[in-house]
Amino acid sequence: MTKHVAVLMGGWSAEREVSLRSGAACGAALESVGYRVTPIDIDRDIGATLAAMRPDVAFNALHGRVGEDGTIQGILEILRIPYTHSGVLASAIAMQKDKAKIMFTAAGVPVAHGMLVNRFEAAREHVLPPPYVIKPVNEGSSVGVIIVHEGRSHPPQELGRPDWTFGDTLLAETFVAGRELTCAVMGDRALGVIDIVSNTGEFYDYDAKYAKGGSTHVFPANLKQNIYQHVQELALRAHRALGCRGVSRTDFRYDDRPEGTGELIALEVNTQPGMTETSLVPELAAHAGLSFGELVRWMVEDASLDR
Repeated sequence: MTKHVAVLMGGWSAEREVSLRSGAACGAALESVGYRVTPIDIDRDIGATLAAMRPDVAFNALHGRVGEDGTIQGILEILRIPYTHSGVLASAIAMQKDKAKIMFTAAGVPVAHGMLVNRFEAAREHVLPPPYVIKPVNEGSSVGVIIVHEGRSHPPQELGRPDWTFGDTLLAETFVAGRELTCAVMGDRALGVIDIVSNTGEFYDYDAKYAKGGSTHVFPANLKQNIYQHVQELALRAHRALGCRGVSRTDFRYDDRPEGTGELIALEVNTQPGMTETSLVPELAAHAGLSFGELVRWMVEDASLDR
């Protein structure tokens, strides 16, 4: 009997548009490998919708809050519908960057020095010596990230504006210069390492992630073999530290500049990495010998409860 897969996408987070693209791509790929697919642009009645539909599997193509913070996972657990990616606890911790950093440190995964700050205080005075980074505690896709450069005389004024939508408590971290690296984990193995070069600005921001031509992916990353393997080891360690399941992707900064510190730090674990035509995980899986269809099939067959 053909499995019925509900592809959950869209929603109302800041990453809605990217999620719709991920969901459309995954739904088409799942149909191409033989599944019966129902795409669902989720709304506040998603629990009732799924209870009436009773799909065999929920393919989670949501990004950002609700889909990535443990909320949808909890609904699926209550309904006893097997689902892809990580479970309630891992999703919630990974989305809360300050809590995830505690887990990383305990597992021996290096992170940048940082602290939680109030956005109004951070708008009045520098909370760390520049250069530093201010970011929302629980958003993804680099939404709301601000880099405060060395020599900047005043803190970021946009933090105090009434149209700021990313919460009053933010994470401030020392800026680590150098390269942006990423490594995916699939099941119990780390895939390759990509060096991401932004073509839109100084870091891998929203446009660099999702606009065509927004970034160049150097793959495999041109690293010394011991560094390459160390990134893979740290990605797997971070995945396990949070209790992730299925596919995740960990982002790193590596300062290998001639005048640099040699520092390698983990930025975050993405429990719902993008699955669009410009996304990194499909590229990493392809290098490991898996087509896009084979990747999403693996994710469906890996789906379970109590994750």
